[in-house]
Amino acid sequence: MKVHRSTLLRLLAISTVLMFIAKGLLAGPPLVCHSFAIGSAKSLPWVSHNWNLSGAETYDTSKLASDTLAILAADHSVIVHMETLRRATLYARKNPAAAKELLTKITMGTKSANSDETRGLTYFDSGYLAEVYKQWLGDGSQNPATGLDGHALIKEAIQLRGSDPEMEFAAALITLSGPTAEHEVHTRKAIAGAKNDALLARNLASRFNGNQGPTMAEMLTKTTVAEQRQ
Repeated sequence: MKVHRSTLLRLLAISTVLMFIAKGLLAGPPLVCHSFAIGSAKSLPWVSHNWNLSGAETYDTSKLASDTLAILAADHSVIVHMETLRRATLYARKNPAAAKELLTKITMGTKSANSDETRGLTYFDSGYLAEVYKQWLGDGSQNPATGLDGHALIKEAIQLRGSDPEMEFAAALITLSGPTAEHEVHTRKAIAGAKNDALLARNLASRFNGNQGPTMAEMLTKTTVAEQRQ
């Protein structure tokens, strides 16, 4: 079957537009530059009204590991863990020693957990922190998680925890740039699970880049479509 040159040009134009949409949706590190809604749940102290540090924080980063672990132990909501680890990473960039201590103590928790649920959360925390560090601290000597496969740890956590749409949401964010097939599965499970998870539904409906940007759900699903059509 012959394809007219004009048709090929249109398809090429569509693919190009979709590629730029996907890249636009990924502007900024998604695990860092978007704060997660946690309602009235406790997390690390925060002064800024946006995603980043405001410069007015007086938080003592030498307490980062102990404070973070206490919050994670007290609340089993995965999204609360995501927001707490996001804040911890922003503080950790200011204190490399605290960054290393936090990762070390969280990964040590995988060895001492005494149930599948607890072990699943510690695997999740280790994997998610590794991926947030990767996006904010880079791959150099400043990143103590260099070489860790956070996505693999989170997949292990999902197996241990059982069906958990909030973990699927985290995994969908981590795989925004691939692998596409796994990203699609994570996204589908997260969106389906939000029907029975009000906090997850709230976060999926939130805007990624201000009031005019796509919702988190739109970002996850549109990125998948754009990748499939390239």
